[in-house]
Amino acid sequence: MGNSRYSIDNPFPTFSDGFPEAFIKDFEKAIGTKTIGNYSASGTEIIIQLGDEHIKTGYPIVYTSADSVFQIAMHEDIFPIEKQYEICETARKMLTGDLAIGRVIARPFEGNSEITLGHQGERFRTSSPDNVLTALQNEGKEVVGIGKIFDIFAGKSISKSIKTKTNLEGIFATIDCIKSGEGDIIFTNLVDFDMLYGHRRDVEGYAKCLEEFDRFLPEIMESLSEGDWLIITADHGNDPTWHGTDHTREYIPVLNYGYGIKKVSISVRGIVLPT
Repeated sequence: MGNSRYSIDNPFPTFSDGFPEAFIKDFEKAIGTKTIGNYSASGTEIIIQLGDEHIKTGYPIVYTSADSVFQIAMHEDIFPIEKQYEICETARKMLTGDLAIGRVIARPFEGNSEITLGHQGERFRTSSPDNVLTALQNEGKEVVGIGKIFDIFAGKSISKSIKTKTNLEGIFATIDCIKSGEGDIIFTNLVDFDMLYGHRRDVEGYAKCLEEFDRFLPEIMESLSEGDWLIITADHGNDPTWHGTDHTREYIPVLNYGYGIKKVSISVRGIVLPT
């Protein structure tokens, strides 16, 4: 959700130093409680830093990142999921004009504050709402997550998780699952593109990483059976030739392959954002 005046050519605003104090005061008035935080941070780190204070005061934790996001972390015992969504909907309605960021995200978490003290917050567990994978599981389908998929979904609706350390391990695990018939859906994340080369702006490394994947793509395609559907896509850009270390704004690919799939171009998807 966002404002229609923002597009690929006119990026959403970011607030690396936090949101304006005047807005935060208006937001607190609208939701009926004070907030804490209001700075740029990792979602796992901020609940370590402010989790105890949140549990003690009941004040929601507001934070952002290098991306155009307004994130609110709240303990589920203090704010039930339905209430968290209501608070986020309030924020979404208020974040307009120059404050019309790209996304408002609820970041629910669980855990006992006392047992996390001095333990780097590893006992806080970020929960996750139902998703498309949940719908598949409800239909009796097996979901295999490869790479960091289990972590991305906080374990939600993952039937089996295969941890990997490199792209190559992820590629091999994917091919093995396809050939063995394991999993009705195999969801693989190849993290090296982003973590090792994109953020570090390593052009040569990124090129070699692409070549490595390309070498195994024919085997992946040949391993498919009739009725299988291969989708290759990304969740964002990370141009290794660009300045800085943040995500970049190029179009992402959506490549579909399988027996019987027509050879068509879906072209560039038109984006219409609600006001």
